[in-house]
Amino acid sequence: MPLAATGDLVGRAAARRGAVAAFNVITLEHIEAVVAAAEAAGAPVILQISENAVRYHGGRPGPLAAAAVRSAEPSTVPVALHLDHVTSDGLLRQAADCGFSSVMFDAAHLPYEENVAVTRAAAAWAHGAGLWLEAELGEVGGKDGRGPLDAHAPGARTRPEEARHFVAETGVDALAVAIGSTHAMTSRDARLDHALLADLRAALDVPLVLHGSSGVPDDELRRAVGGGITKVNIGTALSIAMTAAVRAHLAGDERAVDPRGYLAAGRGAVTEAAARLLPTIAAAPVA
Repeated sequence: MPLAATGDLVGRAAARRGAVAAFNVITLEHIEAVVAAAEAAGAPVILQISENAVRYHGGRPGPLAAAAVRSAEPSTVPVALHLDHVTSDGLLRQAADCGFSSVMFDAAHLPYEENVAVTRAAAAWAHGAGLWLEAELGEVGGKDGRGPLDAHAPGARTRPEEARHFVAETGVDALAVAIGSTHAMTSRDARLDHALLADLRAALDVPLVLHGSSGVPDDELRRAVGGGITKVNIGTALSIAMTAAVRAHLAGDERAVDPRGYLAAGRGAVTEAAARLLPTIAAAPVA
């Protein structure tokens, strides 16, 4: 089916008080695996290509984005394409031409007023290009000469009142909130601040996004979706699965030289990882 729009998938999830899974992809094998997992689960999915992944591919978003678009076309479930954690205005302005329907513009590392200014400009441009824009807001540092605290640093939290003003001042379509998850976690023991999530949900009228969800256990993910998270980002869990499978394949056959063997093992492991997570995220919460 034709590529879906991220905003539509998130909107449908919000309407049923559920969430849509968004998986970060780096290679064609990641893309194929996530689409296969979504089809097996019968769930819509968002393929995310990060600025770091674009950098890995020589700074050109087009080739991997084209692979995602082509992989989505024969899919039996809705698939959207999202450009993730963009800090470069130049990359932002390539999004629409590459098939992305949405962008996460990341200025959370800046002091609050600077974050507002650059995010407002990014949102205005994105909306003019027909793109849905997500931003991120965490605890603002900068006191005593220290730099701003990253939104996913230990102890960082999004403040409800500040978030309400931020959304109103920038016009963003969704907000990634810092409630206890952390990027690049390799263990699943994060504990979320559900009381804060409830306050954020009450203060905001835009969809809320959870980053760093690889480190969040299933029960916490279910509570987060039930509490108002409508987009769940996962990346590291797929990398863990792929790397372990490739290592095992090569350890089991020291003479292996054909990359199709170990990449197929990695792709299969990513499919299994995504297929296991999708029902937890996509299932409507228990009232």
